[in-house]
Parts: sequence; C-alpha cells; structure tokens
Amino acid sequence: MSKDRIELRGLRARGRHGCLPAERELGQEFIVDVSLGLDVHPAAVDDDLSRTVDYGTLAGRLVDVVGGEPVNLLETLAERLAAVCLDDERVEEVEVTVHKPSAPVPHPFDDVSVKIFRTARR
Repeated sequence: MSKDRIELRGLRARGRHGCLPAERELGQEFIVDVSLGLDVHPAAVDDDLSRTVDYGTLAGRLVDVVGGEPVNLLETLAERLAAVCLDDERVEEVEVTVHKPSAPVPHPFDDVSVKIFRTARR
C-alpha cells in the first residue's frame, strides 16, 4: 500500500444519474472526492510534473465522466471514476467518494454518498 497521497476534494459537476425519470431529465450536482495512492518521490526530487499525476487534467477527466453517460447507481459512477484514476500507471490505489447532496430522499439529510477503494491490477 502506497503511503503518499494526492487528494482532490469537493470536485463539483452536473450529471443525470439516478433511477428516477426526473433525475435523468433535470440532472443535479454531484461532488467527487478522490485520494490517489502513489509514490510522489520521483516527481518531488526532480520537481517535474510529468513524473506525477496532473490533478488539473485528472479533474477534467472526472468531470467528463460525471457529465457523461447516465447510470442508475452511485456505485456504478464511483467505479467509472476509479477506473479513470487507475488509468495512470503510477496510481497504485484510489479511494473515490461520490456525494449526491440533492438525492430524492423524503426526509431531512445532509448528504448521501458512496465510497469505494480500488487497487491497480497490473
């Protein structure tokens, strides 16, 4: 397990995920947190962005997934986001949390989220 982490928290994007027709029609905001496990030492020693994950580029790819093809479940969306993170061969593991703060829950609540942890299979 890698001890170094790159974290991107509170990434906001609009998507049309959910089981209800209104969720697909109107869409809503989703919030994504990712924590990447990788060795950042090579990048730090050389002060070289090309030797680590460019979190700006990663953010764009994650937003594209959230705004892309709708799915029914947050679990499915989280799996897709984890796959994007693990596309980078330097990433050994990833924790992804997908928040759906406007979920159609008929009671007062602060947040609904799904958190998954995946490791690279190389």
